[in-house]
Amino acid sequence: MSKDFYKTYIFPFRGIIIKICRAYSNSQEDYEDYYQEVCLQIWKSRENFKNKSEWFTWVYRISLNVCLSLLRKQKKHNDRYGFEQNYKQLSNESDLNEESKDYSNDISRLYEEIKKLSEIDRAIILLYLEKKTYKEISQIIGINSNLIGVKITRIKKRIKKQLNG
Repeated sequence: MSKDFYKTYIFPFRGIIIKICRAYSNSQEDYEDYYQEVCLQIWKSRENFKNKSEWFTWVYRISLNVCLSLLRKQKKHNDRYGFEQNYKQLSNESDLNEESKDYSNDISRLYEEIKKLSEIDRAIILLYLEKKTYKEISQIIGINSNLIGVKITRIKKRIKKQLNG
C-alpha cells in the first residue's frame, strides 16, 4: 500500500474506521489488528469500487464486514478453546488531566454499552454517531429508513438506561 493511497483514501476516513474497530474489538491488540486488516482490505478491494456509492459508504461497509468477520473468527476460536475475552482500555489515562479522565471514562462507558448491542444495532448507532442521515444509514445497512428511526430510538433508550444505572 502506498503512502499516497493511505493519505488519500484511508486517512480522511480514519475516524469511522477507528470507531468501528473500537466497537468490535475487546483489547488494544485486537483493535490494532482490526484496524490494520481493514486498511489492507480497503487497499485490496479498491479496484472493486464502482462509484455506485460514496467512498465513505464503501469504507464503512468494508470496515464493518472486516470487523464482523474477525469477531466471528475470534468467537469461534474462543468458544472452541474456552478462552475468555480481556477487556482493556484503549487509551492511557495516566497522562490525562482530571477533566479529560472524566470525558475518557464517559466515552469508555459508552463504548462498553455499544459493545453489548447486537452487531446490526452497533453498526446503526455508530453511523448515527457519525451524523449520517436515516437514508444514508439505510443504504449502508440495507434496511428501510423508517425502521432505522425506530431502531435508533430504541438503541438510545437502551444505552441511556444502562448508563444511568
